[in-house]
Amino acid sequence: MFKRQKSLASERKRRLLSQRATRFILKDDMRNFHFLSKLVLSAGPLKPTPTVKHSKTTHFEIEILDAQTRKQICILDKVTQSSTIHDVKQKFYKACPKWYPSRVGLQLECGGPFLKDYITIQSIASSSIVTLYATDLGQQVSWTTVFLAEYTGPLLIYLLFYLRIPCIYDGKESARRLRHPVVHLACFCHCIHYIRYLLETLFVHKVSAGHTPLKNLITSCAFYWGFTSWIAYYINHPLYTPPSFGNRQITVSAINFLICEAGNHFINVMLSHPNHTGNNACFPSPNYNPFTWMFFLVSCPNYTYEIGSWISFTVMTQTLPVGIFTLLMSIQMSLWAQKKHKIYLRKFSSYIHRKSAMIPFIL
Repeated sequence: MFKRQKSLASERKRRLLSQRATRFILKDDMRNFHFLSKLVLSAGPLKPTPTVKHSKTTHFEIEILDAQTRKQICILDKVTQSSTIHDVKQKFYKACPKWYPSRVGLQLECGGPFLKDYITIQSIASSSIVTLYATDLGQQVSWTTVFLAEYTGPLLIYLLFYLRIPCIYDGKESARRLRHPVVHLACFCHCIHYIRYLLETLFVHKVSAGHTPLKNLITSCAFYWGFTSWIAYYINHPLYTPPSFGNRQITVSAINFLICEAGNHFINVMLSHPNHTGNNACFPSPNYNPFTWMFFLVSCPNYTYEIGSWISFTVMTQTLPVGIFTLLMSIQMSLWAQKKHKIYLRKFSSYIHRKSAMIPFIL
């Protein structure tokens, strides 16, 4: 009997303990639920997971053939649509190291124009397979090298004639005859002209990173160096005759020469501005600088000032070689100006429809 009562008492104790434990667990769960609900409410609404968009990139296959033999050289695969001709040349060089990028000219068809380096593959592709014809352009030189050689030669050659080296002129005749002041002034103006060219090539002009055949360098140097030798020989000769109208002709021409040189420089600085270069360029507008007001009349004032400098130099020295050089330069620059004028008309017709190309109201 005593044992039975004892077992009943122990069973009651276990029930009480289990009830207390259940209550404690329920209270703990309620606390956790309350804390979790506050956390969810403070976090706000759930954001949907962003969908990942997979961009489809179109790839092209470039087949390169020899322009002379029409035989296949190589095939470039996985060329993206944003790749340019310059990128294709680089890949072509990696596949065939003997085809150096600066010597390669790529064409869409034999005999057609060479594609510019900035042209994209997407703009010329009519299907996923693009056929290009490769031509070896020969030895190439950079445009900076061409300009520096063109302008350094005349500067040094003229100074050699100005010093009247005995191997060029008769030493006795040179010592006997004094130089006219216009000879010194002509040397100063000539040096100013080509020093400005050199400095602008190095620090102002945005020279193209492309290349040109070596024969173009030889042709340009032969033209500039040859004419400089002819001009300098006559002006610095001991028997040189000064201008007919004396100091008045010399002074007016020298002042006009310096004005044209200054105008040419300011126009070139203006054209080198990022707003006036590249595919998104805008037409230059005159500013507070009076030398830029020439843009009101012509679309290529740099050529206008250049011709003005050489006309002034011709009148100041009154020599036939300078006149012939000025005539040839005028013809060449008028062709360049008309070509640029047509491009400006096509791109900025609302701005320059009343302007001339190089000479106000004439050309």
